[in-house]
Amino acid sequence: PCQLACCSGWQRAQSSEPTTAPRRSTAEAHAASSVAVHSSAPTAAAQATAKPNVALLTAAAPEVSAAAPREITLSAYGQRVAQAVSFQRAKPPRISFRYGHPALDLFPMERWRRLLSARCRRAAPASLGYAEPLGYGPLREAIAAYLQQSRAVRCSPEQIMITGGSQQALALIVQLLVNPGDGIAMEEPGYRGAYRIFAAGGARVLPIGVDSQGLRVEQLQGLDPPPRLAYVTPSHQFPTGALLSLPRRLALLQWAHRTGGLIIEDDYDSEFRYGGRPMPALQGLDGQGSVLYVGTFSKVMFPGLRLGYLVLPPSLVKVFAEARWLIDRQPPSLPQEALTDFIIGGHFERHLRRMRTCYDERRGALLEALETYLGPVEVLGDSAGLHAMVRLELGMEDEGAIALAAQAGIELCSARIQYAHPCRWGEFVFGYSSLSPKILRQGIKELALALKQDC
Repeated sequence: PCQLACCSGWQRAQSSEPTTAPRRSTAEAHAASSVAVHSSAPTAAAQATAKPNVALLTAAAPEVSAAAPREITLSAYGQRVAQAVSFQRAKPPRISFRYGHPALDLFPMERWRRLLSARCRRAAPASLGYAEPLGYGPLREAIAAYLQQSRAVRCSPEQIMITGGSQQALALIVQLLVNPGDGIAMEEPGYRGAYRIFAAGGARVLPIGVDSQGLRVEQLQGLDPPPRLAYVTPSHQFPTGALLSLPRRLALLQWAHRTGGLIIEDDYDSEFRYGGRPMPALQGLDGQGSVLYVGTFSKVMFPGLRLGYLVLPPSLVKVFAEARWLIDRQPPSLPQEALTDFIIGGHFERHLRRMRTCYDERRGALLEALETYLGPVEVLGDSAGLHAMVRLELGMEDEGAIALAAQAGIELCSARIQYAHPCRWGEFVFGYSSLSPKILRQGIKELALALKQDC
């Protein structure tokens, strides 16, 4: 009879009968033993899901487990990233005037859900495998048609790369076109997200002044040696809101043609203008392939989509596609397909029209409340975008105002962080797109009360 403990134990557990069994033949005993041994061996699936014996590993190598955490040396790029980037997730305030957040509650999520679900249900093998690094062809065609009609961008679908938002587009540009030590000119004040990418890439960031007509191109023209790139937000300068005038657009293009420099045009929220006809994109005026045009769906749809686009000069398309393949192969296929349906079906244009009306009303409510409770107020820039930069006479430094606002549960954003060389107090950037007119008025009223506590 079988003498294995696991077998006899299993038999005892399965029966209340006495453990003395009838005498069996030698063949029967060997068969029972074989079955017992095989049944006790763990399956491959069980082995794959079993947890490792941590105690056994620790006992085997006590000197490893007791050692202090190893200090790992970063590369030069890693050290620049650590110095340039500070990502912190703070506790959400009760009322936030942070800029750049669209009204997510007004996005047609049910329509988007149906489009995405339909694509998932009928997904072909090509939608689930590796695909074109430049992005889904029909989406690039839809974007090209949209840009030609609404922004006067001159491009073919073959020049468009779908990116994981504008940040990835800027990172690719720096990796492929900028060597450490090269100069990149950018607006002062300007978008710190771009500044950090340029600094992490080892570039020398050269601040160029901004006035009511946008970038002061004469300062750029005076730089010797000329920078490799110039980064601009000509349709709605961030954060001042200035519109780059036509003479300066032409002068900027002439600078690029004369020096061989390249221009990055970040058209981050040009869809939202509340007065007059939109100014055509700078790229549409360029006839020599000097402009790299960056766009995003984060502001017009929702940031979690993580889709944007980069319009490249034809000579750069191949190397950017190869770099994209090395970094992360491709953008996700199914969201691209659903976005294509969203655009072609007319839902994108309808959503934009609705949001223009909504944001225009919210901007008006913000400026009226600022004048009522914190006036006099100087509003900078055009009537456009998702934020307003204003100058307030608070009688205190910005940090003091921010601290008093935080005590009242309100997030207030100073424009000083957008400057490479801050030179004045009292400039603030108010985001209004994600707040209803009622909350905007209430928030500014509470902000005024909080700031007057210091008086």
